[in-house]
Parts: sequence; structure tokens; C-alpha cells
Amino acid sequence: MTRGGAEDGQATVELVALLPCAAAVLAALWQLALVGHAEWAASAAARAAARAHAVGADPARAARAHLPRALERGVRVRSAAGGEVRVAVRIPALPGLPSPGRARARAHFEPQS
Repeated sequence: MTRGGAEDGQATVELVALLPCAAAVLAALWQLALVGHAEWAASAAARAAARAHAVGADPARAARAHLPRALERGVRVRSAAGGEVRVAVRIPALPGLPSPGRARARAHFEPQS
């Protein structure tokens, strides 16, 4: 015979309580993956922009060419004398949430004569 009463449905209640926590953890992990992707992409774009700047080409165009389409919008590229280039991209967010900020990277190549 099984025990009835107060323990009926306890597993269901525990599962319902656990699901939002599991969803929040998965969302946080996914957002961390998006941040890492944006950081990596900004770094690659900064290196490409610095190489372009070193040979006299357009660093902004080179940076955009090395970014995924989703990160191209809102990219900021700044170059300085001496070959340093800084790139900032907007970090994508999960739907319905604001962007957590910008991923920034810089690179330096000596200008070529």
C-alpha cells in the first residue's frame, strides 16, 4: 500500500520550483557565451583593422569585414597615429534584455612605409 495525503504530488511541486532556476542558469550561461563571442570577434576585428591601418587602408572597413553580421551594427573603430587601433562592438543580449555593454579590443601594428 502507498502512503497518501501530504506527499502526493511532491515531486511535481519540486520540479515546477526547479524549472525556473534551471532556465535562469541556462540563460546566464548563454549570455556568457555571447559575451565571449563578442570579445573574441572584437579582438579579431582590431587585429585586422590595425593591419589595414598599417598599410594605409581603411581600418573601419577591415574591422567590419572581420566581424559577424550580427556584430557589425554599432561597431566603433578608432585609429591613432603610431598604428594603434581600438574596436568596440555591442554585446548581443538574449531577447527581451538590454545589451550588457560593449566588448573592446585594441591592436597595434607599426605603419609600413
